[in-house]
Formats: sequence, structure tokens, C-alpha cells
Amino acid sequence: MNAPVPPPLSSAPIPRVVGVASDHGGFALKGAVAALLRGAGHTVVDFGNSALEPGDDFPDYVIPLARAVAAGQVDRGLALCASGVGASIAANKVPGVRACLVSDTFTAHQGVEDDDLNVLCLGGLVVGGALAWELIERFLAADFLGAERFRRRLAKVAALEAGAIPPP
Repeated sequence: MNAPVPPPLSSAPIPRVVGVASDHGGFALKGAVAALLRGAGHTVVDFGNSALEPGDDFPDYVIPLARAVAAGQVDRGLALCASGVGASIAANKVPGVRACLVSDTFTAHQGVEDDDLNVLCLGGLVVGGALAWELIERFLAADFLGAERFRRRLAKVAALEAGAIPPP
């Protein structure tokens, strides 16, 4: 089976307000992608950490980012830690956040188009700068398609977050 080919990027992506957050494991990558985001015309809101601190904890930065995404204070979020796993776990604890650890271009755009992904999680010690930037470009260029089946699925997730779906 042939892998799907990612759609071409638009030559002029819509400028977005992008929140970024990382602990020590994603600190270097966060700095690099923040500079690229600004250079591409996006507004960057940095939720920290503002200095490299080897003993810091990703929830201290990722949770404020996730809350800002859920509140609509930023359009999208980028959460980074060493592997991206912890950042994803923490971000998904905030109702209204749909975060995913992504390492391929298809998922970077399809997650937004079908599932309204609003926080992209990356591992600063896992993906290199070039791949990270390509994933971020795909994530930011994509829009939720809003098909009925996608909205229906997201309504079920929102009901779960609100406690309206009891356990079996």
C-alpha cells in the first residue's frame, strides 16, 4: 500500500496566534520553532520555561498553555517535552483540548481536519528541527473540515469531558 502524499502547503499560510510551552527536554526545539514561527508571520505566546532548568516539570508549562488554547486565548498550541508523551498526557487533561503526539506529516494535518486537533505535541529529543518544522507547518495550515461525522464524534468527547457519559 502506498503512503498518502501530504497536500501541498499554501504559499501564504494564515497567520495564527500560537502558544508554545516546554520543559528542559523540549527547550532547545521550542526556541528554534518559536523563531521560525515569528519569521513565518505568526504571533508566538511563550508559556515557558523561559530558561533551561534541568529539573523542571512539563505540567508547569503545558497546563497553562492548554488552558489558553481551551479558552481561545491562542489559536493553537505546541507542547514539547523530551518525548512529547508527557506533554500530550498533561494537555489532554484540560477540557476542550485535543492534543496529540505527532511524528508524521499525514497525522499533523489529518488530526486537525478530522479531529480538530488544537495542541501539537513533539519530543524535543525525538524529532529533529527540520521534521518538527514540517509537522508544525502542516498543523498550522490545516483547518477542521467540520463534516457531520467529525462533529458527532467530538460531541461525544465533549460529553465525556463534562461527565455526561457514565461508565459502562
